[in-house]
Amino acid sequence: MVTLRQLRYFETLSRTKHFGMAAEQCAVTQPALSMQIKELERELGVELVERRGGTIAMTAAGQEIAARSEAILSQVRELSDYARQHQGVLTGPLRLGIIPSIAPYLLPDILTQVTTHYPTLDLQIRETQTNALVEELIRGELDAVLVALPVDSPQLATMPLFEDRFLIAVQRQAAPDWSKSDLRSRIGQERLLLLEEGHCLRDQALQFCQIANMQARKALGAASLTTIMQMVAAGHGITLLPELCAKTEVDRQRVALIAFPEEAPMRVVGLAWRRSSSRTSDFMALGELIKSVR
Repeated sequence: MVTLRQLRYFETLSRTKHFGMAAEQCAVTQPALSMQIKELERELGVELVERRGGTIAMTAAGQEIAARSEAILSQVRELSDYARQHQGVLTGPLRLGIIPSIAPYLLPDILTQVTTHYPTLDLQIRETQTNALVEELIRGELDAVLVALPVDSPQLATMPLFEDRFLIAVQRQAAPDWSKSDLRSRIGQERLLLLEEGHCLRDQALQFCQIANMQARKALGAASLTTIMQMVAAGHGITLLPELCAKTEVDRQRVALIAFPEEAPMRVVGLAWRRSSSRTSDFMALGELIKSVR
């Protein structure tokens, strides 16, 4: 008889195309995963995987069964979510993805409020870039994600939570000169320090500055805002910093923050979840909790 475990292992293998990576994601040994895949092939009577030394490929039947496996596993997750709703709002496990430009600044307060108001909630956190979070959410590996909106997928519902305006961060000694400048044109003359490719914060800054094809793309691509702020403090460039991050990241003795006088660029932070999920009341309650700590 085909088991959910076999389908989960096979769906993971079809996605990773690697036995070792699939075993790691499923938290089992590679031989154990391989054995379950072979048992699934015997049970179904078809070859699912072409083994080519260190690599694999899905057979035509394997591709179809992988798609059906993903659909079945998604329905099982939704079934569990439906049953959980009868236990009350925000109870049991909830897998939440958060982007790096939000997590360090909101997560500690979120967890404090969860402990106080929803002690039976098991909030499981995954921090990575937006594209990866959205893909994992659609696949059902996450229940909700906290990201900068919008997210472009008809499968997802969203809840805007708050606006987070951008400030210009410059070396403190240079701040008086900035007060005499037209801010938008001045930004285009400076070396703009950005997060590395893949971070939505980088894309938002480039879009606002309209310099996606200019020298800024060759500038420092840092892995963290902390690195960028140290570079700003040392006079190696400027950056656009979300106000949410300023309290933690800015050394006021070395860095000055300059606000736009009008029509400040901003991002909208919000929650996203699958439209098919039956946990909408959970996500709405979580959204209100996040707004309360903002």
